[in-house]
Amino acid sequence: MVKRIVANIKTDNLAKGNLFYQDILELDVLMDHGWIKTLGTDEEANVQISFAQQGGNETEVPDLSIEVDNIEKIYDKMKKEGFKIVYDITNEDWGVRRFFVKDPFGKVINILSHQ
Repeated sequence: MVKRIVANIKTDNLAKGNLFYQDILELDVLMDHGWIKTLGTDEEANVQISFAQQGGNETEVPDLSIEVDNIEKIYDKMKKEGFKIVYDITNEDWGVRRFFVKDPFGKVINILSHQ
């Protein structure tokens, strides 16, 4: 079951969206690791947008991130159906378990769950 979908925007300048997203839309900085910054609110909808220089651990920036509640089940289904895994399932230092897969449109999708 999908819990959350997060759009990712590649940028070489994490501060470029400050005026629009932080000042005008009043989104808070929820996370800042230096290479990725996530903005959002504490509202139940949990809307977020991330600005990234890379995808973490020198991976490409995925086109879309989808949080799931059972990542192993989804990973197994993707492999069984023959979808191309472009970054194998990994426990990351920043507290997520994830893998990247190409969707039918050629987009790189980051499938993740929080640890």
